[in-house]
Amino acid sequence: MVAIPNHHFFRWANQLEQSGYEVFWFDVNSNGSNSPQIPWVKQYTNWKLKWDFPFRSRFKKNLPKIYQSVNSFNIKNTNKAFDDVVKNIQPDVIHCFEMKLSIKPIFKSLLKNSRIPLIYSSWGSDMYSYKSLGLNKAEVHSYLNRVNYLITDCKRDFKIATSNGFKDEFLGVFPGNGGLTIISDKIKPLNERHIILIKGYEDGVGKAINVLKAIEELYKFEKFKLEIIIYSADYYVIDYIKTSSILSGLNIKAFSRYEFIPNETLLNYMGQSRLHIANSISDGMPNSLLEAMSMGSFPIQSNPGKVTEEVISHGVNGLLIEDPNDSSEIKKHISFALNNIELLQTAKDYNENFMLKHYNRSTLQPKIIQLYKTVLA
Repeated sequence: MVAIPNHHFFRWANQLEQSGYEVFWFDVNSNGSNSPQIPWVKQYTNWKLKWDFPFRSRFKKNLPKIYQSVNSFNIKNTNKAFDDVVKNIQPDVIHCFEMKLSIKPIFKSLLKNSRIPLIYSSWGSDMYSYKSLGLNKAEVHSYLNRVNYLITDCKRDFKIATSNGFKDEFLGVFPGNGGLTIISDKIKPLNERHIILIKGYEDGVGKAINVLKAIEELYKFEKFKLEIIIYSADYYVIDYIKTSSILSGLNIKAFSRYEFIPNETLLNYMGQSRLHIANSISDGMPNSLLEAMSMGSFPIQSNPGKVTEEVISHGVNGLLIEDPNDSSEIKKHISFALNNIELLQTAKDYNENFMLKHYNRSTLQPKIIQLYKTVLA
């Protein structure tokens, strides 16, 4: 398996722990230390430096220019490092998670080892917005021509992959983390839900500030007493709250994007939330959306490339934001949802059952284990 250190990747990998497979992880970033989240996996995480010389960190801090000069000779080529790992392991299958982050850095080695089947898992904006990620059409075609087996997190991206040259076997649509762990005893009834939960990305793709603007406008006319919790908040979002005369006076708690929140804690908040709002101009099928729906929180979600409508029927089990840059549209959705308790209840019941049936981790795990058996066969 080839991936950056990522919570969703670790959760996917952990489904194979009791499967009988021998699993290896090549940390394509070479962060230098093994992850405690997958202790049973053989990990290649400290391959980048040819020589990890004494006092290297101090040297880097105090003499950065000289350090950069030395490092240009001291850093291993990623393709060469991966090629050495392949020679050592002799794997039956290579599985790359994300295109730009995991296929591009080792592509020469993947071509050299073309006899080994390659699985590619497309995540997030991988297919939908590859140009904004710095890839061009020719590169994407080349990468997909090397891929033997494709997994996507939504139906949309399979169509995009085929239009960009993918011609081999599609293994299906699976959430990027392999499935949801549904904590049923943390799912509160609607009358005990007093939180509006907002995803706080404001990074060019995420548009959380437009949600905050909608909250500001709404609050001028409708005084609600719900607590607002923002998770994965970028600094722009935190600063916006502090400088807003309306938001700074509300009951708001913001968790920085760079502050680790255990997944169970986030699920607990979702189980107490009346609404879950996430807004972006590009994405795949968001794991956070699926988790919120599984915990009974009513979703108000953007719909880039019409991906979110694969699980949300507008006005039935959630509301779709068609223009992520239009805070007035988001304001109308929030107001409509807060004033339609019956809709929230029917959506809550539907979403909990739908997620339990289609995205439950225990249901998907044997199917994911079978994927690899299919490839090996």
